[in-house]
Amino acid sequence: MHADEIHEAVDRVVDSGWYLRGKATECFEEEYARYIGTKHCVGVANGLDALTLILRAYIYNNVLKEGDEVIVPANTYIATILSITANRLKPVLVEPRLDTFQIDDSLIEQAITERTRAIMLVHLYGRCAYTERIATVCQAHNLLLIEDNAQAHGSVCDAVSPHRKTGSLGHAAAHSFYPGKNLGALGDGGAVTTNDSRLAETVRAIANYGSSRKYVFDYVGRNSRLDELQAAVLSVKLKYLDQDNERRRQIASRYLAEISNPLVTLPTPCNSNVYHIFPLLCPEREALQQYLKDNGVGTMIHYPIPPHRQQCYSQWSKLSLPITETIHEQELSIPCNQAMTGEEVAEVIALINDFRK
Repeated sequence: MHADEIHEAVDRVVDSGWYLRGKATECFEEEYARYIGTKHCVGVANGLDALTLILRAYIYNNVLKEGDEVIVPANTYIATILSITANRLKPVLVEPRLDTFQIDDSLIEQAITERTRAIMLVHLYGRCAYTERIATVCQAHNLLLIEDNAQAHGSVCDAVSPHRKTGSLGHAAAHSFYPGKNLGALGDGGAVTTNDSRLAETVRAIANYGSSRKYVFDYVGRNSRLDELQAAVLSVKLKYLDQDNERRRQIASRYLAEISNPLVTLPTPCNSNVYHIFPLLCPEREALQQYLKDNGVGTMIHYPIPPHRQQCYSQWSKLSLPITETIHEQELSIPCNQAMTGEEVAEVIALINDFRK
């Protein structure tokens, strides 16, 4: 979609001869900061880098230190956890709610210890995970609130304001522009948004080999840049993000209203959800997935193995997290994107309703 504008934007960058740290990236950073509602946006190479760099910057700024604990939902994608352990911080896994797939805010306070310094909130599948209770807990315990906004571009927080977007709710937020995201580039890309000028400056320096001035290195940094081509493409797509998200909501509304099968559990409705993923639960997931495939409908599983069952975190293998495990055993993502036609949506609904009947 928007192919002509994307081609024009790419051609402008190619013809300019400037491919890194140029005007296209600067323009997108300004546009995206304005869209999210923060003072700063720093483009980086991908969403994992965005998360990792936020934590690294807090460590360099003496806000966090190695060994500090970060509360995180147990059912998130592995990148959220990787960013924490890469900085030698300790993830503390908290169960989600089964009806929303978001972290259960009633369980957060009991997970806090004297070493807890932050909550990493994940707006999973496009739904805002922020609640007033989480804000109260952060304030009461003087905790950082870091958002993993990799899947929720354009989602808003009804608990705060119908115009307050995810990515502006905490102290800092990480964004991914992987091609399959609601706001996707033509390759990898990511960003950090924040109102904290010092944090933004530190993130930008660390992402540039640790340098804020050429050949002067204040930090042990890395190379993590959003390139000009991706930034130009994102500037085009950003103009259409809200209308694309609205189409996703329309499709999701039909699913929520019209899917009716005793074997299928749907998430609770949420007006602010941008439905990066439309997840359902089914105890016969593999059979449902094969049935839909046989009838020409592709699906995905997000995600088949939870972080605490992954080999790379074998130290957690004995943890019992039954809600997380149920989600990972039963979740199936059905098609939900702005390119779908009404007929395609109706076909998905009819097939699911006929499953096992």
